[in-house]
Amino acid sequence: MGFPGNGRPSASTLAAGPAVAALFALVFSIYLQTLHRAVPGGDSGELLTAACELGVAHPPGYPLFTLLARLTMTILPMGSPAFRVNALNAMLGAATAPLLFDATSRLSGSFAGGLLAAGLFAFSRLAWQWSVTTEVFSFNNFFVGLLMALTIRFSTVSTARERTKLSLQGAFCCGLSLCNQHTVILYVMYIVPWVLLRLHREKELSVRAIWWLGLSFGAGLLPYLYLPISSSLNQARWSWGDQTTLRGFSTHLLREEYGTFNLAKSEVGSGLLRVWSYQMMQIKTELTAIGAALALVAIPLQGLKRSSSQSSVLWLFTVMLCSYSLFFSWRANLDITKPLFVGVVERFWLQSNLVVCVLAGCGLASVSSVLQRIMGHHSLWRWAEWLPAILLTAYQLQCNYRICDKSNNDVVDKFARNLLGSMPPDSIILLRGDLPGNSLRYLHYCEKQRPDLSLVDQEMMTYNWYLPKLAKHLPIVRFPGNRWQPVDMEGSAGIVTFNLHQLFIENRDKEIFVCIGLHEGDSSWKQSYSLWP
Repeated sequence: MGFPGNGRPSASTLAAGPAVAALFALVFSIYLQTLHRAVPGGDSGELLTAACELGVAHPPGYPLFTLLARLTMTILPMGSPAFRVNALNAMLGAATAPLLFDATSRLSGSFAGGLLAAGLFAFSRLAWQWSVTTEVFSFNNFFVGLLMALTIRFSTVSTARERTKLSLQGAFCCGLSLCNQHTVILYVMYIVPWVLLRLHREKELSVRAIWWLGLSFGAGLLPYLYLPISSSLNQARWSWGDQTTLRGFSTHLLREEYGTFNLAKSEVGSGLLRVWSYQMMQIKTELTAIGAALALVAIPLQGLKRSSSQSSVLWLFTVMLCSYSLFFSWRANLDITKPLFVGVVERFWLQSNLVVCVLAGCGLASVSSVLQRIMGHHSLWRWAEWLPAILLTAYQLQCNYRICDKSNNDVVDKFARNLLGSMPPDSIILLRGDLPGNSLRYLHYCEKQRPDLSLVDQEMMTYNWYLPKLAKHLPIVRFPGNRWQPVDMEGSAGIVTFNLHQLFIENRDKEIFVCIGLHEGDSSWKQSYSLWP
């Protein structure tokens, strides 16, 4: 049951309103039940600290997420800052489900297909896991779902006024989505020319139209102005990079410190074919074998036999999916034989899974349509297609609830609190790694735990911008130069480098602790110091 005739919304669409609201409420309530109550691991602590301090997060900066998280911290009246932003992520993740429902229902002409797409994705392990913690992936899922829904609506409207309105909205959302996660550009780069081509065919593409579309797209990028503003004010005790110059801004925006189009600076990947084949297996695991099979079936059944507009959109999504999967497999320069790196890489497969779920919903509607033509009993098959949608959604929920339930997971929070609580007064802590660094920073800056301590990040000391900005906020820590040089090499012109021995001598009146060890490339400290215990 769904949109009648050519699959375009009609009066029956009114019935979808309560269903969409109920779907959001269901997913959001389950996400809230399984939500992290405290600071999680990974980048969560850093993103929380950047939002709390109104600083800049790691490249490319995530200005939109930072501002939205700060707003949530301000207006939500309950819980810790971490709980509030975790709840924000749950809301964004839950809002993705109605978008998938709307997009798939319109593309397939089936509400059951919409439910299948929404349920498969929302209760898959990856989508669920990253919707109950502070991260940018849930926000990216929301934008991808929004762009797909707008694209399908654009393909079905019949008047020039409606096409103009939707194209402007889409251009703004394309720009806005790039203020979060840059991987969405691999979808935007296909959606934009497709829309322009459709406008050209309708003889609605003029210089004036392109001008307004460009303005709308540029308006969506305005949150990036936050980066140089925050950097120039230098009020945040934790902030990444110096965006006060054009060079500094472009370095951060293009992720040059990580390597543009790479996940890491120096790691060697597993190769395109291996990563791609691993992703294909992951789709089967995450979205069930039936979901993957229905997605494959949709391409010949619906892509070749539906109306031209729907067929065009389905092929657009298929090209987006294939291009993204191949490009990311090529550029994912991490060794996926290591479980830690698998966890890093698989988060980016969420963007592919969204399209697979839409195709699976279309596949369900197409199979039902074929069975109706072969066996008759049209009304029976319209109702029967709800059965696999409900069963697969329930299966996802049952299989993944336990592993995604983080409501009692406070390991990282306890680790950080116990570590901070064990430090003598006025100590210096040299941080190393995401787990201790991000969690300690969050508790220290956002929850104001142990304000007497001084946190210094070892890796950040190797960047030219870090110590000049940090010196303003840690005047009691004396740095014997502008940058730490862990490996002996010639420094940049005008940059005074130092080693750990010099740093320790300069602060010999303070107790210094190292968290997760010292960099192996600098053994200068062994001249006068030793690690204890």
